[in-house]
This record gives sequence, C-alpha cells and structure tokens, in this order.
Amino acid sequence: MSGGSKLRSQQWFRKSTSSFGHRSRMLQNGFDLEEFVDRPVIGIINTWSGLSTCHGHLREIAEVVSRGVLQAGGFPVELPVMSLPEMLTKPTAMFYRNLLAMEVEELLKSHPIDGVVLLGGCDKTTPALLMAAASADLPSIYVPAGYMLHGLWRGQRLGSGVDAWTYGPKLKMGEIDLEQWYEIEQGSARTVGTCNTMGTASTMTAVAEALGMTLPMASSLPAVDAGLRRLAREAGTRIVAMVEEELTPSQVMTSAAFRNAATVNFALGGSTNAAIHLLAMAGRLKGVALDLKTLDSIARTVPVIANILPSGTWLMEDFYEAGGLPALMSTLGERLDLSCRTVSGRSLGDQLAGVPVHNAEVIRPLANPIGQSAFATLYGNLAPNGCVIKPSAASPQLLRHRGRAVVFDGYDDLKSRINDPELDVDDDGVLVLRNAGPLGGPGMPEWGMLPIPKKLLAKGVRDMVRISDARMSGTSFGTVVLHVSPESHLGGPLAIVRTGDMIELDVPARSISLCVSPEEIVDRLAAWSPPAHMPARGYETLFAQHVTQAHEGCDFKFMRADGEA
Repeated sequence: MSGGSKLRSQQWFRKSTSSFGHRSRMLQNGFDLEEFVDRPVIGIINTWSGLSTCHGHLREIAEVVSRGVLQAGGFPVELPVMSLPEMLTKPTAMFYRNLLAMEVEELLKSHPIDGVVLLGGCDKTTPALLMAAASADLPSIYVPAGYMLHGLWRGQRLGSGVDAWTYGPKLKMGEIDLEQWYEIEQGSARTVGTCNTMGTASTMTAVAEALGMTLPMASSLPAVDAGLRRLAREAGTRIVAMVEEELTPSQVMTSAAFRNAATVNFALGGSTNAAIHLLAMAGRLKGVALDLKTLDSIARTVPVIANILPSGTWLMEDFYEAGGLPALMSTLGERLDLSCRTVSGRSLGDQLAGVPVHNAEVIRPLANPIGQSAFATLYGNLAPNGCVIKPSAASPQLLRHRGRAVVFDGYDDLKSRINDPELDVDDDGVLVLRNAGPLGGPGMPEWGMLPIPKKLLAKGVRDMVRISDARMSGTSFGTVVLHVSPESHLGGPLAIVRTGDMIELDVPARSISLCVSPEEIVDRLAAWSPPAHMPARGYETLFAQHVTQAHEGCDFKFMRADGEA
C-alpha cells in the first residue's frame, strides 16, 4: 500500500532536506527507507508490564499485531505506556486512569503515527485508551487482552474476584480454614488475563465492542485462546485499511453508539464503574451528550439477559461458548441502533446478521431474563447530583429500606471498628462510608462494598444497605449505593450524616434520603469544615485541582471536548 502525501507520518518522513534528522534516525535503527516512507506508520500502544498480570501476554499479542500490519503493507512500531494493574496499584488504578489517557494522547500527537492499535484489558486501561483515542481522533482499533480461564478448587469452578467476596465471610466465621483459603487463592487465577466474571474488565471490553471500536467477538475471547491471536493479526491488517479509509473514532463513537454501549452494559449486568467511564469517554467527543439520567432511562428498559457472575451464575468461558457478545447483541436486536459504523468497516447490523445463541441459559431470550434492572440512578437530599446502585446484584427485600446509619470516617476508621463487638449496629442498620470519593480517596477507591460486621455475620446476615462516595469492584455484589455526588470531601451531604440518623432507600422510586429536616441539614453543613489536606505534589496536585465529580465522569475539566465540566 502507498499512502503518499496524505499520510500524517509524511510530515516527518517525506523526501525533503528538512527531514534529514527524522529519516536518518530511523535508518539508525536498521530500517530501510522503503519500510517506513510512504507506508502507514501504525502505533501499537502496549500496556504490558511485569506487574500487570492481566496483561502478561501482551508482548506476544503486540508481535502478532505487527505481523498483520506488515502483511497489509504498513510499518508497525510498538509504544509502551504505563500499565494499571487493578489489584497492585495504590491508592487505586482509577486515580491514574486520566494520566494514562493523557500519556497515550500525547504520544499519538507527538509521533509520526497514522493509525493505532490499542492493547489493554484490565479495568481502567480500556476507558483510558478509548478516551485517548477519542481525543487524538486518529484511526484506532482496540484489542482486549482477554480474560483468564475459570478457576478451580476441589472440583468447584471459581470466578475471579467474586469468590474472594464469597469465601471471605466463610473464613471469618470459621467455615473454611486458612489452608483452604490459600488453596482458593492459588486456584482462582489459572492463567494470564482479566477477571473471568462480568467485572469491570469484561464490562468495559464489552462496552468497547458495543461502541464499535473492536472487531466482532473481541471482548469474549479468553486470553490464552488462539482465536485472540487470529483477531490480533486481523486488527493489524484492518488498521492499515482504516488509515486508507480515514475512519476515525469520532465517526464510530457517536451518540447512538454510546446508547448501544449502555444498552449492552445493562443487558450484561455490567459493572457500576461503567457509568463513570461512559461519561468520561463521551465527554471527550464533540456533540456527544451523556449523563446519569440518560443512563438510568436506558437501564429501565433493558432486562439482564447475560447469566454471568456476579449478577448470574456462569462465567466468561460459558458466555464465549454460548456465542459471546455478538450473540447477546443479536438477541437485543432492534433495541440497538444497527446503523452504527464499526471499525470492521461494516455496520453493526451487518455484523450481527444471523448470529446465533448456542446456550439460552447463559444468554437468555428477552422474554426470560434473569432480572429487570442492572443499574439505577438515585437522587435525594443525600445525593443531590446522584448516586448509583446495581439492583440485579442486590437483595430484593432491601431495595426499599429504612434503617439507622452507622458512619465510618474513612477506610482506616472502617477497618478499625467494623468487627468491634461493641459496634452500635443491628440487622437493619445502614453502613455509611465517607471520604472515599475522587478527592477524598484520593481517586475514588473500590471501598464501597463495606464488609458485614462480624457480629452480624454470626447471626446469619449476609447483606445490608451500604452507602458511600466510593466505587466498588465490578465483581462485587450486595445492596450497595455508590458514587454519592457531591462527595463528602467537598462538603456534600454525606459529610454531615451522623450515626443514629435514619436513612431511607427506595430504588423503585429512584430516591435516597437522609431523614432529618432541611433546616437541620443547613445547620450541619454550616458547621462542617473540610478535612485536613495532606501535602500533595506532582500528578496528585494536578488531579486535586482538576478532577470532576462522579456524575461527570471523574475526567479532568480541561480534557473534555467542550473544556468544561
């Protein structure tokens, strides 16, 4: 293929005396001019790292992508970027999502790149890479890392993440011992790849596919499957054609595509984290408007039809064998805008035509869902700008609940008191955690699934209403209210809740209320003072000065397409 002068890379490499330095430095690497001059230069953004076990195989995948690029007449260059291993990054990978997005955008803008293949998968890498792609608006295609194979313990299949929440209380109550716990730990993660449940990683790669930014089936393939390698090679070939077609993310990630992505997310019973990431990605694109009320209105109409943990019972391998995301999207049919463009070069409708479901227990028909709602936005005097809950993973009897607040002032306070036998809590109590939001965390850690107090576990309690300005892992479950906005660190109403206050939750009515008078709320807020600030430097200072609240996507104000929050 010869792209000639229309290639962006030719600003660096065209035959001209001013290109002496650029061309000579490429020759220094042992390349011939014919390899990179007048050929599309394809960047391969790689989030591999020695600490990112989800991405432990991405060096290999990058080589396969390179093979596809070369076969199509392009020139591949691998560009390493920071990785965000969810379980090993402190204070939270979410804190660095925007930094990764900025790094990738600047890398693409500042180098001779005509198109890009994005390699990611772990929770925050997917939205970060797509945010960068939206802002840079170069031809882009996303290749997910894929998920690990299902875990095994004593003949039982384990779901990564979910089983830690399941067996943790059993360990605490003596139902299993430490030896068994370590066996579960060892058996839960058998291969490289992301969580094998419908946690945030699988949710966001499915969102990427529903947006049209991956090739079909990309989000449903296991990390170790040969099919992922074939797809990676195809992505390398396809990105060269996309450069020729000048097909960019802004033509794919449209308002209709975001509605498709939200619809798919809710049908999957996807992670609550998707709300924040969808808002952030949409904010990077001109003319794409998305907010929590829009997400809630979509969620009301979409039943949960993917029977996958934590909302269901099966795992991602089962979903793949049942037909994967194309089969689920085909089941949704006219609920999606099938005219949307995709990076494959075909419309979504063309891609889904004739795709079958192979197991109707894993991917249910619309007439036989596993539940009616995977997402709800709540408003009230406790969350003036909204908060969220995942009804499909909650206890039905707690979706309408009135209980007495037990307040924890941060994660350290929670850890020190939650299992105190003298903790003033009963079965109907409402656990409240504050100072865990975007600024309070910082970075809005996944602390929202507060543990059940040991004294209540001993009585058989396995779920309670829990409320915070934090997030929770997509592998979590329970009646957990999250993303309370504005956060307590900024003086949101969560900051003035006291132990003993009554809180009323009504998910069907989309409301959450602190049961004190408006006058009392005003008086308490007037008496409130901000928590002491720890000294900050570097990126933390930038984050503190510019991050938006949860209902705005937690992106930086200056990175939005409109430049505003």
